[in-house]
Amino acid sequence: MQSLIETSSTALYISFLTYLIAIIPLGLSVKSNKTIFSIIGLSMTWIGFILQVTYFVLRWYAIGHAPVGNMYEFMTFFGIMLVAAFLIMYYIYHQSVIGLFALPISLLILGYANAFSKEVTPLIPALQSKWLTIHVITVAFSSAVLSISFVTSVIYLLKVINTEERSKRTFYLEMVMYFLVVVCGFIATTTAFNIAGYEKNIQFTNQDEKLEVYEYKMPAITVPKKSVVVEMTEDKKITQTAGENGFLEVSSFLNAMKLNTLIWSFLVGSLIYLLIRLITRRRIISLLKPLTNRVNAPTMDEISYRSIVIGFPLFTLGGLVFAMIWAQMAWSRFWGWDPKEVWALITFLFYAAFLHLRLSKGWEGEKTAWLSIIGFGTIIFNQVFVNLVIAGLHSYA
Repeated sequence: MQSLIETSSTALYISFLTYLIAIIPLGLSVKSNKTIFSIIGLSMTWIGFILQVTYFVLRWYAIGHAPVGNMYEFMTFFGIMLVAAFLIMYYIYHQSVIGLFALPISLLILGYANAFSKEVTPLIPALQSKWLTIHVITVAFSSAVLSISFVTSVIYLLKVINTEERSKRTFYLEMVMYFLVVVCGFIATTTAFNIAGYEKNIQFTNQDEKLEVYEYKMPAITVPKKSVVVEMTEDKKITQTAGENGFLEVSSFLNAMKLNTLIWSFLVGSLIYLLIRLITRRRIISLLKPLTNRVNAPTMDEISYRSIVIGFPLFTLGGLVFAMIWAQMAWSRFWGWDPKEVWALITFLFYAAFLHLRLSKGWEGEKTAWLSIIGFGTIIFNQVFVNLVIAGLHSYA
């Protein structure tokens, strides 16, 4: 089993490098009339995708169930599905510029996933069901298709907006780029502290009035209320030690350790963003604008709309219908207002409103492009903030 897991991890690592290289010919394809660059970029994307699928199949075979049971596995699969969604859209519309923007997003997702533990652990009882595979895979694929709408909306806005002017539109679009850089900050922070081998154990009393220990992998800024620093011996015995446990105490409703990670991500991400601005003396959107010179804006708008038409019913099926069936089997109720369930409902209602405004009110172009970006924000908020920070039945993920 260990050999298969190592082989699958190697395949995933090579796919990451392949996508990184594929960005170069895809970038050249949007600046040149020669089709060879598009062919090379697409071929490398296919190689990376096959390697990703190889990772998924080998890990599934090794651990005996679909590898979507924790944050590392889910986010990795989300990255796979995003590339799959791009390939589907490419063969419909033949727009390689989508890959130029989609592959970096997929790389960020894979880098984000890599920050979590890759260790194979037994599934908790609630996850030991065939509905794990059905529900999570459907949600991941539908979210990936909806994410293509985000990609094409960003391309559309870069095309139609004058990025050199100072306006609300340029401010908000630059904010989107800033949040993407924050993800880079998360990857850089977790990687750096992992290499440094930083570790601190903090014990506290959780919502169930039981003692729990958080294993911090980076210096503590936020900690649970009434927590203490402890050391764990090899035989799992816990002893209290002296030392500062953190700067800010938060309620047990929040996962203080994961909130700490988000704060570090924003601090480092903001630093990276400022360095980019200082070095280039330009906004990120101004740097990206030339890549959209040959883009047909109405085509991007059409792809954005079609992505939601495909992704919305799939999300409804996987994120709500299949989720409620699984909830009934696991927790004996279809709906319980768990934070994850609430945000899945919010995401559903948002995209339902999007389609209503598009079809009934005639909204299109820039209006729906901004809505697509907000919709992607609800998906990422659900997968990242709700999963990591807000305590709930889905906190295991």
